[in-house]
Amino acid sequence: MERLGWDYVDVIMITGDAYIDHPSFGTAIISRVLEHAGYRVAVVPQPNWRDDLRDFKKLGTPRLFFGVNSGSMDSMVNHYTSTKRLRSNDAYTPGGIAGQRPDYATTVYSRILKNLYPDVPVVLGGIEASLRRFSHYDYWSDSYKPSILIDSKADMLIYGMGERPIVAIAKALNEGKKISDLTEIPQTAYLATTLENCAKKPVELYSYEDCLKNKILDAKNFRIIEEQSNAWRAEKIAQRFGDNYVVVNEPDFQMTTEELDAVYALPYSRLPHSRYAKKPPIPAFEMIKDSVTIHRGCFGACSFCTISAHQGKFISSRSEESILRELRQIASLPQFKGHITDLGAPSANMYGMHGKNQDLCHVCKRPSCLFPNKCKNLNDSHVRLLNLYKKAEKIEGIKHLTIGSGIRYDLLQGAEGEKEYVSQLVRKHVSGRLKVAPEHTEDSVLRMMRKPSFSLFEKFKDLFDELNQKYGLRQQIIPYFISSHPGCSAQDMRMLEQRLRKLKVMPEQVQDFTPTPMTLSTVMYYTGVDPYTLKPVYTARSKEEKDRQKSFFFWYKPFHGTNQKHGKKGKNERR
Repeated sequence: MERLGWDYVDVIMITGDAYIDHPSFGTAIISRVLEHAGYRVAVVPQPNWRDDLRDFKKLGTPRLFFGVNSGSMDSMVNHYTSTKRLRSNDAYTPGGIAGQRPDYATTVYSRILKNLYPDVPVVLGGIEASLRRFSHYDYWSDSYKPSILIDSKADMLIYGMGERPIVAIAKALNEGKKISDLTEIPQTAYLATTLENCAKKPVELYSYEDCLKNKILDAKNFRIIEEQSNAWRAEKIAQRFGDNYVVVNEPDFQMTTEELDAVYALPYSRLPHSRYAKKPPIPAFEMIKDSVTIHRGCFGACSFCTISAHQGKFISSRSEESILRELRQIASLPQFKGHITDLGAPSANMYGMHGKNQDLCHVCKRPSCLFPNKCKNLNDSHVRLLNLYKKAEKIEGIKHLTIGSGIRYDLLQGAEGEKEYVSQLVRKHVSGRLKVAPEHTEDSVLRMMRKPSFSLFEKFKDLFDELNQKYGLRQQIIPYFISSHPGCSAQDMRMLEQRLRKLKVMPEQVQDFTPTPMTLSTVMYYTGVDPYTLKPVYTARSKEEKDRQKSFFFWYKPFHGTNQKHGKKGKNERR
């Protein structure tokens, strides 16, 4: 601040991650966007919440507001495994050291700030706040929690990708408006004592108290929330909590290509802050430092995934020139070794895709453009993405370009440019191993996951193996699988084992289902019903059941667990 000649700052950002000034990290993007809009921004990364709270006081009082996020992950997902065991590392901290942020970090930081600075607005953002904006089941405490706005005592919440709303809030406060007056900014949520002041009557959910008494009401709420989250022209939503309402304004329209290009053209250093110069590397930075984000959004809508709830299902893509400009910038850096590790996004191969007839998209209520089948209105051409790869690999200094994000093989099949894309991918852009996510083998489970039939994976694997043989390569497909997902029984896992054994697939990337806020799978886990049909859904819950299901993945290991004691169904499963 002294070097910049500042005697105050407009906005202070508090984050649970180490600070990395790279456009793969939300805090860096939001800070640079605010800076570009003319505001003085400071960042306090990983403040100590257990001492005299000096980290929260060191920069004084911001002129406009505090911005708070838990980091790039929900802090509870960051801290705990699917069995609720404490993780021993944290990829967003120097040296991967765990314990540098609290449980429920957004709430803890916000409460501290409101106690220290009761009159200064606190605005929440990031994935933890975004996906906890309504009442929700919290797996780690095994409890049904109110909106994070209630627990945190914050003044406002931004959900989803926050560039537009954060600037709108800063501009309004800078003009002398009170935070309590900012009730119509899209993609924000706030507390109100009445709904009479809303410019447009909101869709009202069942109250938190009613949902506590009846879980089925939470399932009904979820259907409304998901449909509105994925609508082109969504409605304002409100939910009552005691004497107050949480009002969630409609999402903003997707960012234009020009807006995205402007965000990624900001002057990021692409490095961790200099305060970490003498500390061990930050694992998350090492993983993404030479990667480039090419679009936002995902229209896959997998039941267990939070991406569409946070980024939306409509794709916002950067221009080709913007992406190539960033690649040239990376290639010119002295520390660059010649390997671009990803041209990616939530799904690597959705770049530039949209509906052929946009008017149909504007009235569509489908959560997914791929499930139960690929939408006929979807422009699924891979030609534009293929051309981007070809231009990118010609940039001076780039020796190798690989795709680290997951490929949607169900989107590929039958698409324009499919064979050429897969051929180019296999020949030039696989770093020995290609990530795909069939998640399971049994169609009944895959339907609950909103995933395609396993037969599509088998077809893609055949093509992948054929191309490897053709080009004399020895590359692997690395499939991801999930056990104990709602709707999955031990018998389903036995069938999975048999199919993997037959294909000689030895899965490494496997996980036991972990319920996270604001996903369809979590609502099924908590309520015991499918929100769209209200029919009961079996879910493995006990540690014994979950361990038994996970053991089927490891058919190729001695004593992998599918012995006689696992041959009988438990009482709950039979029921």
